[in-house]
Amino acid sequence: MGVVEEMIRKEDDGSLSFGNYLLDSKTKKSDFEYQGDMYKVKTFREITKLEKNGLFVYESVPGSAVTNYVDDGNDVSFVVEAAEDISFTLELEPSQEYKVMLDGNELGTMKTNLGGKLNVSIELDEGKQADIKVSKC
Repeated sequence: MGVVEEMIRKEDDGSLSFGNYLLDSKTKKSDFEYQGDMYKVKTFREITKLEKNGLFVYESVPGSAVTNYVDDGNDVSFVVEAAEDISFTLELEPSQEYKVMLDGNELGTMKTNLGGKLNVSIELDEGKQADIKVSKC
């Protein structure tokens, strides 16, 4: 998969890809239009962050590359790659339960906090990818 050299792009299948965890310094791209919304990405080896219309969407520590990101309102799915284990946070509905899947295996049900944040930590080796799916219960 690799990093997203252009920082953010729309894929042929309509999904979104973003992030470059190989950069040594913070790099950002703003005003990327996708499905009528404006996106901004900040990324480098320490963090990757995606915003939609100025609101938080995704963040990983350390940085990551995300491909095939899709959010249909009930499910969020994407493929993530990083140089090491990561913790990522998604902005979802507040106080809602979600089923979290990693590579087709259920990690369990997690509840978002009052702000709607869901935090998940996964083990990754550099160059390895993880298929993530988060579904509203």
